[in-house]
Amino acid sequence: MAVLVTGGAGYIGSHAVAALLERGEDVVVLDNLEQGHREAVLGGKLYVGDLRDRDVVDQVFGENEIDAVIHFAANSLVGESMKDPGKYYHNNVYGTLCLLEGMNRHGVKRIVFSSTAATYGEPERVPIDELDRTLPTNAYGETKLAMEKMMKWFDIAHGIKYVSLRYFNAAGAHESGRIGEDHNPETHLVPIVLQAAAGKRPHISVFGDDYDTPDGTCIRDYIHVSDLADAHVLAVERLRGGGDSAVYNLGSGNGFSVKQVIEIARNVTGRDIKVVTEPRRAGDPAVLVASSERARRELGWQPKRERLEDIIRSAWQWHQAHPNGYNGN
Repeated sequence: MAVLVTGGAGYIGSHAVAALLERGEDVVVLDNLEQGHREAVLGGKLYVGDLRDRDVVDQVFGENEIDAVIHFAANSLVGESMKDPGKYYHNNVYGTLCLLEGMNRHGVKRIVFSSTAATYGEPERVPIDELDRTLPTNAYGETKLAMEKMMKWFDIAHGIKYVSLRYFNAAGAHESGRIGEDHNPETHLVPIVLQAAAGKRPHISVFGDDYDTPDGTCIRDYIHVSDLADAHVLAVERLRGGGDSAVYNLGSGNGFSVKQVIEIARNVTGRDIKVVTEPRRAGDPAVLVASSERARRELGWQPKRERLEDIIRSAWQWHQAHPNGYNGN
């Protein structure tokens, strides 16, 4: 049996593919390559196509013995989602509907969903617990919450069991050095800071320094991308073992401010990084840090790379080796 990874040519998806291959799994990848990279898929069978194309979905399920899906395929830029929510509802929500309908047609009953802790919005407490209120402050988080709710009803109606994994900022690169983070445009803090350190950007923009935090900048949870990939594989194993549908947070339980990330990057790279303060972005909560106690207890998830210095160092090594990303050196 095989695992289908949608969005498996993307940043986190490609690391999940690598983790599955390391465990001897048969892997099938479906990605439209809008943001993903063919070179990031280290093995398995790659289909280039869109989830919203029923013929493509039926071809993938029809040609392979798939018993579980890991679903990464989605747009994920907070700022863009506030300017163009229709794009996010069409790709994220409708795309997930097409996937779930395809799974139901072909009798596939297990799905692990790459969700987001942005489903919580402004947290009632920190660290955030899975039972806390979900009230997203941006369209991206709202679509991810809608996708989770859709899975709940497909479970009730069709017995499709799901595990939804909510997390924040993935960072770092695979220990092999073969895959890392390469977005165009790049919007994630760690690679942007490293681009500034490498001289590929004149400065790093800090969006707001007047938040209710110790240094005035937003605080976020950072997790090594390979640790995230491991959690997705453990969730597949849980469903294969007869586990019921569930939601888990993934996080370190420790938050770092934007200014702290920049300072750590300065220390890791030995480079000066110029900072320019700009107005706040719409939809950005001040503090987002997740508790992962339930995932550690029930999935047996044990992150191996928890120090932010080590996470940033692995990302820096990849960017140094791939100064132009996957488009040649």
